[in-house]
Amino acid sequence: MELNLEEFGEGQDLQALADEAADGLEAASTAKAAPAGGQGSGDVDAEIVRLKARVEALERAENEHKDKHHRLLADFANHRNRVGRETQLAVTLAERKLLLEILPVMDSFERCVAATYASVEDFHNGVVLIHRQMQEALRKAGVEPVELQVGDPFDAQHAEALTTTAQPSLPDGSVAAIFERGYTHRDQLLRPARVVVNNHPDPDATAS
Repeated sequence: MELNLEEFGEGQDLQALADEAADGLEAASTAKAAPAGGQGSGDVDAEIVRLKARVEALERAENEHKDKHHRLLADFANHRNRVGRETQLAVTLAERKLLLEILPVMDSFERCVAATYASVEDFHNGVVLIHRQMQEALRKAGVEPVELQVGDPFDAQHAEALTTTAQPSLPDGSVAAIFERGYTHRDQLLRPARVVVNNHPDPDATAS
């Protein structure tokens, strides 16, 4: 019986090869106890020694593969934990950056509320400035408003129709009013606009 350990690959079954070697040992022991065909006991002893060496080599190879498998599992677990920590850190830093951009807007609102204005117009101008400051903070975060005006065609990909109305001065299927502005984040829709869609009544239905 010949076992070529050099031809053994990682995809082969070590246990099967070990069993095959054990069968060879058992056969050799039987042959030693009852030699046949004139085979000498010295040849049988040599075969047993050779097969034992093969079994030991296979056992060492199996142990090495087990150790390698356990190391790979440990490395994967460490990698998964490290990626999880790095991802959470990246999210935290992104949130922190956005909040640092928004906090000055909150400061402006607090100053606006605490201030005394000579007229409603002065108060209005202050709120307009804060609104611009908020827009700039959102722009730095990659947030842009969806370009949509009253009279534009309704686009379901960027807007949500809340209800319909009938205004003869506006085209059929156009935006009649904007309740909430839509926004994109880095060219991806973040929130659709909420609008009222103009819908001209069917003349035939009206006549009937």
